[in-house]
Amino acid sequence: MLKIFCRAALGTGFAFLMTTLGAATVFFIAKEIHPRFQKAIMGFAAGVMTAASVWSLLLPAIDQARNENRCPAWLPAVVGILIGVIFLAALDAALPKLRKRQGKVPMGHNAPLITAITLHNVPEGMAVGLAFALATSGEGLIAASALALGIGIQNFPEGAAISLPLRQEGQTRTKAFMSGMLSGIVEPIFGLMAVIAASSVDPLMPWLLSFAAGAMLYVVVEELVPQAHGRSGTCGFVVGFLIMMVLDVALG
Repeated sequence: MLKIFCRAALGTGFAFLMTTLGAATVFFIAKEIHPRFQKAIMGFAAGVMTAASVWSLLLPAIDQARNENRCPAWLPAVVGILIGVIFLAALDAALPKLRKRQGKVPMGHNAPLITAITLHNVPEGMAVGLAFALATSGEGLIAASALALGIGIQNFPEGAAISLPLRQEGQTRTKAFMSGMLSGIVEPIFGLMAVIAASSVDPLMPWLLSFAAGAMLYVVVEELVPQAHGRSGTCGFVVGFLIMMVLDVALG
């Protein structure tokens, strides 16, 4: 059990490290970002999140639901997406009320983006933890390591997608970096929790993965695509989508 726990800690820790490195890009980019570059960043983040929601979340959720054969394979995906979208829409609607009460919200209009990325990191961390917990052979360990590597690589642009917009809103580099970094800390926390409770958490994974996908898709359409409107944003979206798709397919 200790070996499994240590392996899961390394896998989820790597994913968290990549989020931290992505958030650290805020220290190397000037405060004033060219509008075209800003659109390209938003488009890239939208492409990454769209591809990740399909290949990293929805397809694994459907496959796991099909293997468990407890319900139609499409049901967790449909219900999870709807709940994720409704949750983020409710959060988005609540933000203006919070702004009126508190004067402003520290995360500004990027709060849904930060929330969605943080939420989708929860089932990803659990997936990595469970992959190591359920690995009973060398092939299983290789697959778990590949999953951790793929999730870690995709976390780099996600960390940047949080810290850079916050910097644009006027936050200090340190605060923007901390917000981006902390969005990824849920991965090792929930990953290790999943190892401890592997037998009871595994049946919920299709629903959790689909919930995260719905939250991500809502943010892509509601927040990122409007900000990425333009040729540079479109190019960024295509590049981000293709990179994430290739990583997910190649690393399995």
